[in-house]
Amino acid sequence: MPLQLVEPKRLYRQIADQLAQLIAHGEYPAGARLPAERELAASFGVSRASVREAIISLEMSGLVEVRVGTGIFVTAQPRSVERAGDAGPGPFELLSARKLVEGEIAALAARNASADHVSALWRSVERLDACIDDFTSREAEDRDFHLLLAKATGNGSLELVVGGLWNQRAELWGRLQRHFHTVGLAQKTIRDHAAIAEAVEAHDADAARAALHRHLGRVMREFQRGVDDAAPRDGDATARRRGKAAP
Repeated sequence: MPLQLVEPKRLYRQIADQLAQLIAHGEYPAGARLPAERELAASFGVSRASVREAIISLEMSGLVEVRVGTGIFVTAQPRSVERAGDAGPGPFELLSARKLVEGEIAALAARNASADHVSALWRSVERLDACIDDFTSREAEDRDFHLLLAKATGNGSLELVVGGLWNQRAELWGRLQRHFHTVGLAQKTIRDHAAIAEAVEAHDADAARAALHRHLGRVMREFQRGVDDAAPRDGDATARRRGKAAP
């Protein structure tokens, strides 16, 4: 039997597997609320972003239900559901890569953009504003803006790079979007895109890079907000560990 390649599990997948085992062993029975994200992050010695990705992965598997502003609740035992596999880069890993790569793309676009490129960016901003209540159209227009920005560099390879980064947005990303994207956040995206377009129009590479970094940095911060940040405090840590609500 030939040896198979060994691939290290992504961090969020390791966290998800450990939590699934705790649920399987009855540490957290169906209906129990898991510890807050900040507590899980401290226990695992990881960032809250990694815990967030793990929790969303477990939700996709049907093990937990995320109730924004309330907490994370166990819905089933691992043996009763099909576990999600490693679906590729997590949302925060992908956002970090995009921030690094697309920041330089924005700077290069500011140096090389023609008047037609600038007009295309502003039209995209207008279209995004027009479809603010339509999540699907809004997502498509968001992608188009970043592809137009790459096109403005004059380097076709960079267009392919941006397209490839967007194509990595798997179901884990989509689930995160559905939890935390609102019309209010969409309005902030419109303002972010407008700031990027303005910097490109001014041919200010530093301002374009900074505007792109602010944009994706804001998205990361919004997604890093805990699902249970607004939840009532549970004063009984022992009861919480046992999966029971404190009195």
